[in-house]
Amino acid sequence: SNIKRSYKIKLKNISVLSNIFSFLFCIYKTFKYKKTNYLLISITPYTFLSYLFLFIFRKKIFVYLRSNGHEEYKAIFGIIGFLIYHVMYICVTFKSNIIVCQSRLVKNKKIDLVFPSRLDENWLKTNTNLLLDKPRLLYVGRIRVEKGIFSLFKLYDEMTIDLELSIVGRTEDLKAKVNKKINFLGFGYDTASLIKVYDNHNIFILPSFTEAHPQVLDESLARKRPVIIFEEISHIIKNRYGVFISKRNVQSLTETIAFIMNNYSTIQESMSQNKLPTRLKFISQMTDILS
Repeated sequence: SNIKRSYKIKLKNISVLSNIFSFLFCIYKTFKYKKTNYLLISITPYTFLSYLFLFIFRKKIFVYLRSNGHEEYKAIFGIIGFLIYHVMYICVTFKSNIIVCQSRLVKNKKIDLVFPSRLDENWLKTNTNLLLDKPRLLYVGRIRVEKGIFSLFKLYDEMTIDLELSIVGRTEDLKAKVNKKINFLGFGYDTASLIKVYDNHNIFILPSFTEAHPQVLDESLARKRPVIIFEEISHIIKNRYGVFISKRNVQSLTETIAFIMNNYSTIQESMSQNKLPTRLKFISQMTDILS
């Protein structure tokens, strides 16, 4: 895609293509290389057609599922979206080597489980910058329906306590439509700048309706910032300390925020027990699987 993203891809030999035909032709040109493996990231119309193309030519295919596409398509397009995704899912996983970041994404199939992460030594350095004068909430991610961000905006409008909410993401079209008190911080941060953004807040909130292995969760925990999620994604907690579940209403969210602020030191101490995945470990896992 030629859309500007939050994170720059700094790799060589990347082809940016304008349509599916040039995309498939580019794949075809790689057939001259013997014993080539192909990695499809997520199931989309593009990767679905790519799978069919590679399957016809009997290529070795890996598919990496990073989220629950059934839930995402249903959240966006309703039951029709769920059915469309399910058809693509059945086809793409039929003869592929499946890599997932959450075992619940695939049932009754052999999988390789990985733990994606961007964390390096910079994320794990001791952080002493902390403001606890009032709740300072942060969201980092896509501005999409399935991410629950519009649900969060509605809750924020109804809350009466003194707090701040900041958003990191593509928000250009939102500023004129939502609460003027929300801080829109843009996107495209390098690692050092993004770490400072986390450090300038004291609670991370992840309002998603569906998630598998959100890397922002580990980023916040690495900076010793407690995280609030809602009941729909309670499965992502696993053995992590410092993650709190709220019901999706003002009263429950207010109570959860108050509990965190009143017990902040104790919560941070418990978060020291977290064993977070790292970027190097993730690369090692993927290399072993693909080689």
